[in-house]
Amino acid sequence: MLKHSLLLAAACAALPAQAALRQYPELGLDAADRLADRAIDACRGKGRAIVVSVVDRGGNLVALRRDDGVGPHNTEASRRKAYTALSTGRATLTLARDAQANADARNLATLPELLLLGGGVPLLAQGRIVGAIGIAGGGGAANDHACAQAAIGAVPELDQPAG
Repeated sequence: MLKHSLLLAAACAALPAQAALRQYPELGLDAADRLADRAIDACRGKGRAIVVSVVDRGGNLVALRRDDGVGPHNTEASRRKAYTALSTGRATLTLARDAQANADARNLATLPELLLLGGGVPLLAQGRIVGAIGIAGGGGAANDHACAQAAIGAVPELDQPAG
């Protein structure tokens, strides 16, 4: 009886410590590779070559793919689009459009790492941001955004875009 009481007490004592730590889904290399591959395929289907960057929840680059014939500036642009989407929790196409209409939103462009060009999309799992994808070189903001959205379908564990 004493043994059972001690075990119960130990289990109860451990609960507050575990409850204080948050549990998050993790974006791993396999998922990042599938996202990058799907993005490239989606843009190739439109006759476009792109660079795609995938970052995790901490903003760390997990995957980077550059299709043939893409200009060198697009590598950094794709990374910054992914970072911007992660940092703000919003698609960069929306941010860019908001910045055109709102002086306060326009000030985001003055931050060194943010890039207010369409093509960056946050990645969510169970309603929580787990990373972001950034596309550059696809022939414009709307094309880059569409390829990023299409890529999300490659990972069913991610919350899928509406529509």
